[in-house]
Amino acid sequence: MLDPKLIRQDPERVRTGIRNRGGRYLPALEELITLDAEYRKKLAQVEELRGKRNAQSKKIGAAMAAKDLAAAEALKAEVSKLKAELEAGEAVLKPMTEAARVSAMGLPNPPHESVPLGKGPEDNRVVRGGTQPPEPAFKARDHHSVGEKLGIIDFAAAVKLSGSRFTLLRGAGAKLERALISFMLERHLAKGYEEIWPPYLVKREIAEGTGQLPKFEPDLYKTTTGEDEGDKELFLIPTAEVPLTNLVREQILNESVLPLKFAAFTPCFRLEAGSYGKDVRGLIRVHQFDKVELVWITKPEDSQNALEGLTADAEGVLTALGIPHRVVALCTGDMGFSAAKTYDLEVWMPGEGKWREISSCSDCGDFQARRMEARFRRGAQGDPEFVHTLNGSGVAVGRLFAAVLENCQQADGSVKIPPALVPHFGAESIKPKAA
Repeated sequence: MLDPKLIRQDPERVRTGIRNRGGRYLPALEELITLDAEYRKKLAQVEELRGKRNAQSKKIGAAMAAKDLAAAEALKAEVSKLKAELEAGEAVLKPMTEAARVSAMGLPNPPHESVPLGKGPEDNRVVRGGTQPPEPAFKARDHHSVGEKLGIIDFAAAVKLSGSRFTLLRGAGAKLERALISFMLERHLAKGYEEIWPPYLVKREIAEGTGQLPKFEPDLYKTTTGEDEGDKELFLIPTAEVPLTNLVREQILNESVLPLKFAAFTPCFRLEAGSYGKDVRGLIRVHQFDKVELVWITKPEDSQNALEGLTADAEGVLTALGIPHRVVALCTGDMGFSAAKTYDLEVWMPGEGKWREISSCSDCGDFQARRMEARFRRGAQGDPEFVHTLNGSGVAVGRLFAAVLENCQQADGSVKIPPALVPHFGAESIKPKAA
């Protein structure tokens, strides 16, 4: 959520940030500026009424002490009138406050000053890596074909059970998925992350805290609990970022505990409501997928360096497995809703002949912290300040699975397991079944 003080004191700076994101949010920003001005005008009127009421109330005591009953009764009548006007004014303020909150929830995070300007993916910048490896001596197949031929991916069974955009892994495929999860978690935990095993269903306010709601509600799976729970509305998590970041919700942390670093493996659930017709083949865009998520909670002055560290931790997974990759700085027009700055990690997919995103690592500044009321205190007497939050995939398991199949496929149809993964997988390759 945007800082109200920033909107009031430097609205043009906020306009510039929104404009650099593409400008589609400008009408909503102007609506919020108007709502805030009306609210502050009404608040001033209410405060003036409250001051008059309090002043006249004090005069009643003085009149009673002077035994001036007529004056006391007149003052009481005036106070009663002021009280009624005050209650009416306060009744107007409440819906105005809610309207401003709803309007603010629909505005994205302004980009950090270091983010490259641009309108879309074509304006993103490669920061490092990106050398396309030489083509293999044989025609590389996509992961869909490799997995089906090996008998480790069964899309037909998944469709029978759940419909399109679901995946079922068999035998060595299930084992490879589990090995990748174990490999990533152990690697991240060795770097000081605390492992969390969170719930997969969260309350509405938790999804609001990280910016998934209200904007992305069409992409979320929603359910309700039974009557015993009061038909409470719950959402399946689209990423572990949601429960992990909210662990500091409505808290005032001591600065000595920062940074906090959380890691979690969870399944993730997305309706992909706006993606019909896109990437319908294979493991790239599905309704349920596995991910190892990384979240940092930091002090404001540390978050930009923390973003470099978080990105390096995610990139380290790809380096250790020998997967060709590159780091891309997203431009202002291509960033996610809650991000102030984002690096994407992309892997080379020889079967498709293209780069594919496998992780987004973002610094959200205090945007999510304001929504969650997550703060910290410097020393015993310091005023509470908003923390900064960061998140990144460390990495998406299904996409890494696909990258391993495509980059490690052999001419005979087998897949060579990266050496760093062998201890977790228990074998050096996945071989085709004998005919």
